[in-house]
Amino acid sequence: MHPASSPTADAPRDHRTPFRRGRRLRALVAAVVALPLVLGAAACGGEDNEASTDPNAPVELSIFWWGGEARANLTEQALALYTQKHPNVTFKKTWQANQGYFDKLATLTAGGDAPDIFQIDDNFLTEYASRNTTLDLTSYKDDNKLDVTKFPESLWQYGVVDGKLAGIASGENTQGLVYNKTLLQKHNLPEPTTGMTWEAFISWAEQVSKTTGTPGTMDPSADYKAFWVWLRQQGKDLYKGKDLGFDEADVTRWFELWKGARDRGATPTADVIHEGNATDITKQLVVTGKAATSFVWVNQLPELKKNTKDELGVIAYPGDPSAQWARASMYWSVFRGTKHKDVAVDVLNFLSNDPEAGKILGTDRGLPSNLDVRKTVSDAVTDPAMKTSIQVETDLATKFGPSPQVPLKGHSKVRAELIKSAEEAQYNRQTPAQAAAAFLTACKSAIV
Repeated sequence: MHPASSPTADAPRDHRTPFRRGRRLRALVAAVVALPLVLGAAACGGEDNEASTDPNAPVELSIFWWGGEARANLTEQALALYTQKHPNVTFKKTWQANQGYFDKLATLTAGGDAPDIFQIDDNFLTEYASRNTTLDLTSYKDDNKLDVTKFPESLWQYGVVDGKLAGIASGENTQGLVYNKTLLQKHNLPEPTTGMTWEAFISWAEQVSKTTGTPGTMDPSADYKAFWVWLRQQGKDLYKGKDLGFDEADVTRWFELWKGARDRGATPTADVIHEGNATDITKQLVVTGKAATSFVWVNQLPELKKNTKDELGVIAYPGDPSAQWARASMYWSVFRGTKHKDVAVDVLNFLSNDPEAGKILGTDRGLPSNLDVRKTVSDAVTDPAMKTSIQVETDLATKFGPSPQVPLKGHSKVRAELIKSAEEAQYNRQTPAQAAAAFLTACKSAIV
């Protein structure tokens, strides 16, 4: 199971709905030349163009998502169940791997062939919502036609952009600190605990390093997830309105915190830290044996476990856990210009809340958003690592604080620049202050 932001290993595929070469080229030109204009124009007046008032009239909805074969099979089974319960509704299904997905979505949208329903993540939700490409789902939520009453509140709120509900979470995830229980037990060392301060955690990691010879923790100074949680614990945020929610002094403090950890031997060397900065599960230091902990997503625990014989545990990130929130692993959004908005929203409601659909979809897109459905799915899980993942995230849900705003356009660039600047400090090519200044300048350019 992959978080929304992580590319899958599958080769790009497109086999449900092939696109002819000429049409693809024309659409690509439209995407490059006129994307900002067309996205808005295509949506104008779209909220009032329901095709028919007859509830039994035939409806074909186009739906587009990314993922591998397994996700495609599960999604198609769930959609087939919807058709079984609503025989007049059928689906034109298209899917492909993560790589190139958003290029294709932009092309389809700009070319006037936008899917009625599409999968999206928090890297792009603000961009599409700000261009009026996504249908505002607020009225459906308020009328309970899109039922979020069983969602953690911060989960559905994490789909709100500029006061409009632009997407509904198809699954939940949150940040998790995964640690090597076997290593700690072997050396009679205590396990880290949720709620310990960052300073206490670094001291714990230093002791692990001295006792075991294995660095106690991955250096997460390049990890936007860790930086974001730390900022929220300081009363700041990653974004605020249309601007950054932090300043150069905040970044300097963050980089200095981890320089101190490196100087104390609590982390590996810069070359090993660089390995851990990769998103590939197989390269995470907690499973390669190069650190006792890694900063990942809670739902990655089962995949991490496949890469090590050691027993793993998972807790919240250090500091106050209320800084964490129920993050949408990904969303479903409805195209504002669809001719079948009511039906499309009903499909989203079905995928989110129907118990049978929940059993089919399982945890492929994260833990089910509906807590009742999640319990049903959890009761059927036999994999110990998956059970642990579900239990930890469900327990953390009782400690979650309010969700932050959805990231601004340029978020993926901000993430990349954090890695670049943090590594400058990790390799001692720049001081924490110099690296922080470079990062802030790059961030301001990225979100313009």
